[in-house]
Amino acid sequence: LQLQAEQTCRQLVRIQEEHEQLLQAAVEQAEGLEQSLRNAEAVLAERAAQLRDAQAQLSRNKLLIEELRGENRRFAMALQAAELKQKSMEQKNQLLEEQASALKQLIGKITPASLSG
Repeated sequence: LQLQAEQTCRQLVRIQEEHEQLLQAAVEQAEGLEQSLRNAEAVLAERAAQLRDAQAQLSRNKLLIEELRGENRRFAMALQAAELKQKSMEQKNQLLEEQASALKQLIGKITPASLSG
């Protein structure tokens, strides 16, 4: 009985050692998983910060685009006004040229008459 008790005791010690080794391996694995989780959380936080920065930049870009569109509309209206003014000036210039030509013709008719008179 004593021999059987000693064998059983040795078996229990062996089983206990195996369980301790398994428990230690499980603890080490859990610590490794915790470290991996902390690393993943850090990467996720960094990516989230980058995404917030990109979103803020996108918002600024949208505002800038709207400002540029407004400025473009103002330039287009100014260009249209300038073109209308240029067309009006060209018409006035044409009229003045026609008047000048008519005056030259009139002067041309009056001058010989006054010289001969």
